[in-house]
Amino acid sequence: MRLLLLLCGWLLSAPVMAGAPIVAAASSLQFALEEAAQQFTQQTGQALRLNFGSSGNFRRQIAQGAPFELFLSADEGFVQALYDEGYVDNAGVIYARGRLAWVQPAGRYSVPSEQAPLVGVQEAITAWEEGQRLRIAIASPEHAPYGVAARDVLQKAGLWEASEPLRVQGENVSQAMQFALSDEARGGLVAYSLAVAPALAERSEAVLMPETWHTPLRQRMVLTPQAGEVAHAFYEWLQQADAKAIFETYGFSTD
Repeated sequence: MRLLLLLCGWLLSAPVMAGAPIVAAASSLQFALEEAAQQFTQQTGQALRLNFGSSGNFRRQIAQGAPFELFLSADEGFVQALYDEGYVDNAGVIYARGRLAWVQPAGRYSVPSEQAPLVGVQEAITAWEEGQRLRIAIASPEHAPYGVAARDVLQKAGLWEASEPLRVQGENVSQAMQFALSDEARGGLVAYSLAVAPALAERSEAVLMPETWHTPLRQRMVLTPQAGEVAHAFYEWLQQADAKAIFETYGFSTD
């Protein structure tokens, strides 16, 4: 009987996941948003369900009626498109600015300098010409804003066409990060927020790309018409100091 009472008490006090709002979030937020959601739940007792993927795919799914209550995009353009087409009630807010980085497996190659951050790509192209294939990972420019930024950087450096035989694309930037750290890869152009996450920091080395080399990664979020009270509360919480501190820990800018 005592065990049953204890169990009932735990069920009453624990966040109820069944009715928790589903949050659609860009893969660049995988670790930062998990930490933010955990802190939000600790402070409010309200649970959330996080779904990570490419911003472009989420934009399409929301337009098709997917049951997401909050959408955190890696690019403001996808949110603006949803607003322009009438799928959301407003254009939301910018919650962070992301950074693109060259990321490579730790201890395997020399780390490029900030003055020449694309040396790894150039070395991979030279190796290809000599008969060796070292992959270069990026996210898909069709679906992922970090893929667009990676393409911008390679085009600006005149390396887009030369790197074509070596490029492997992830459906989202999290998958591209996995490819960048694989045995057959020289590295990749991915989200800096993933490289500095504790789960991956020991396995990777990174150098930031100059922000002027690519389309700005202004990350915007918006509530959908399906949003309930908890989603609204999390949306507001993500604009406060506690959330901003978490984002900044993962390399995002919030000012």
